[in-house]
Amino acid sequence: MKIVECVPNISEGRDKSVIDAVVNAIKTVPGVDVLDVDPGFDTNRTVITFVGTPSVVAEAAFQCVKKSQELIDMSKHKGAHPRQGCTDVCPFIPVSGVTMDECVGLAKDLGNRIGSELGVPVYLYGYAASSGERKDLAYVRKGEYESLPDKLGNLKPDFGPSKYNETVKRSGAVQVSARDFLIAYNVNLNTRDKSLANEVALSIREAGRAKRDDKGEIVRDKDGKAVNIPGLLKEVKAIGWYIDQYGVAQISINLTNYHVTPLHKLFETCCSEAEKVGVRVTGSELVGLIPKESILDAGRYFLNKAKRSTGLPEKEIIHIAVKSLGLESISPFVIEDKIIEYKIQKPGKLCSMRLDDLIDEVGKDSPAPGGGSVSALAGALGAGLGSMVCALTPSKKGFEKTLAPLSSAGNDLVLNLEGLKRAVDLDTDAFNDVMTAMRMPKNTDKEKQERDLAIEEGYKKATLVPFETANKCVDVLLGLVNVVDLGNPNSASDVGVGALMAYAGFEGAVLNVMINMPNIKDENFKKDIMTKISGLRSKAVNSRDKILGVVNEKITK
Repeated sequence: MKIVECVPNISEGRDKSVIDAVVNAIKTVPGVDVLDVDPGFDTNRTVITFVGTPSVVAEAAFQCVKKSQELIDMSKHKGAHPRQGCTDVCPFIPVSGVTMDECVGLAKDLGNRIGSELGVPVYLYGYAASSGERKDLAYVRKGEYESLPDKLGNLKPDFGPSKYNETVKRSGAVQVSARDFLIAYNVNLNTRDKSLANEVALSIREAGRAKRDDKGEIVRDKDGKAVNIPGLLKEVKAIGWYIDQYGVAQISINLTNYHVTPLHKLFETCCSEAEKVGVRVTGSELVGLIPKESILDAGRYFLNKAKRSTGLPEKEIIHIAVKSLGLESISPFVIEDKIIEYKIQKPGKLCSMRLDDLIDEVGKDSPAPGGGSVSALAGALGAGLGSMVCALTPSKKGFEKTLAPLSSAGNDLVLNLEGLKRAVDLDTDAFNDVMTAMRMPKNTDKEKQERDLAIEEGYKKATLVPFETANKCVDVLLGLVNVVDLGNPNSASDVGVGALMAYAGFEGAVLNVMINMPNIKDENFKKDIMTKISGLRSKAVNSRDKILGVVNEKITK
């Protein structure tokens, strides 16, 4: 799923009615999820955080700027924080399935729309900047709102008017960008002494510390500037402080690019630097949210460090990360509240059920969930059995050399496992689309035509969902071919059952494809699907037979 975060800062932190109106304007966009609203009285500024798919977030950002322009008069604004516009900054941050280039595109499209539709000057900064010097927000915001009468002529905006007028007088200029995700993260120490925490912070942060001579005096260059010793980690800002509530000193960190410095590297470096000053790391704390990718990378790192397979379901990998980083040392770590993807992507109804409730749900007198959902579940169970064998085998004596290939095979199986879990609910949702189309009005020729088109599209969707299930089940079978040769012979029956489940999932999914075919008029669509199914069946049968042949050979020795 493609997920983008947007963190606009509006130039109002005191009038709750204005803040609420802007937030409500954002919420009017279907699909947007407002995660946090943080007003500051002294700064007279509110930071709003929301997420969603790219198109949803782009529309919500525009509505934010539009409403803030309507309600905030910059000619009357005073506050401690630097500012230049009613919505002062509006950055887009890639979270999941989205590239930085895509966020740059969102920033440019939004800037163009603000300039043309609202008549507000827009400066692009960060990754979206139109020139090198404009990457720095301080450069484009220098002089702030008060400088705009002269600035617009000297530093032409990327979009919108370059002349000062009554609209600009009220709105100021908006700064739009694309940037990396920022992780706010604190590392706990077994001390109350904040000076020790600060010592570690100075060592790890990119800015480092001032160099000192033997007498403790700051060393300066010929121009009188302090000579600096760079810190160990890029994209890290850190200070030390003491938190009375917890009774510990912490290294307070802003990780501005977790791709450059991964979370696990940050944590491990804090551990090693803490030892140098005679203290120990006792855990850590996440402030706000974290992208799933970052914490999965941490879990895989610690699994690799323990020489264990990384081919595990993602929630198990997250569990390893949470325990290894000590993220529950201060308070419980609830993944649905802390990981962005889990917070905004609600779990499917069927996959959230207890097993006995799911079986009962299948047995009820309703057409869904039906064979398509059950087929996806069968495939997922097959992938799970394969993943289990991949994880268990390398830990057994004599099978240590299988770690790398089985980790790779396990990772592939888990990808299909997660996809098939989603398909359990997707199949029911697809069938519901058909039922919705059936209920459309058909009183006029136009209504009949629209209904027929909706039914056709509904059946196509209802066909493509089980077709993708069939695809994934074949991928599971192909993965199990690798596992059956390398896996512990004592687990051979598990691989065999996994293959049978995946094959049953494949054939079941194909039946659900076939039953929809008579309802689809598009002959080219049907021909393409049938051709692909023929190729998939050949792979499925060959893989099933090969796996069962090896399994039977191993269990009869």
